Amino acid sequence: MARMSETAECEENDVAPVLTTPEEWRGFLKRYGELYVKVRADDEEVEDLLDEEQSEALDRGERVVPWLGETPAREEALAASEERLGVRFPPSLRGFFLASDGWMPLDGWVDGIHPCDRVVWMRDSEAGSRVIGTYASIPGNEDEVRLFRRSVEIARGEDYWLLDPTDVGPDGEWAAYEFAPKYGDITEYPGFSALVHSGYESMEEDAEEEDAEEEDEDADDRD
Repeated sequence: MARMSETAECEENDVAPVLTTPEEWRGFLKRYGELYVKVRADDEEVEDLLDEEQSEALDRGERVVPWLGETPAREEALAASEERLGVRFPPSLRGFFLASDGWMPLDGWVDGIHPCDRVVWMRDSEAGSRVIGTYASIPGNEDEVRLFRRSVEIARGEDYWLLDPTDVGPDGEWAAYEFAPKYGDITEYPGFSALVHSGYESMEEDAEEEDAEEEDEDADDRD
């Protein structure tokens, strides 16, 4: 495992709207689910996310708007999680949990966003503590290891999503990071909402490429 690469900032997400209310999140997450199914239609796992009626509609090329999230968190559960961690979650994360207490699947190498009662300090999670120990053993990673130890882990798969409660913006949002342990890459976002938007924007790019390829194929057929 190599030394950490420098932290990169994801500039395109600076202009993404910050979602803070449950209503805003529900609307966005429905669009996220629709786009995910459209882009990943050929993946076998998509079938497991849809009911029979939705699967048949997808086969017919019709619009499918599934809900890939969970039931909303109760305010009491959210407050209990904050008390357990000794923090108050940033506005966008609170709004997300009040719309959906967890989410899966996500685009990329993160399996899903934890429900609020599973959000944990990275240093306290079994996998996170191992990663921190490994990176701490490599000279030159001191700044990043300090970041890991003070951050909460909100999502994990092959990669991690982290929020830093010591780095708070004027809007109350915590700095957010996507960390790929395999490569030592870490990308900073202005907040949780921007982090989720990054996956959506990546899928939009995939959808545009697929549409362009289909148009080229149709043009070749006409020729």
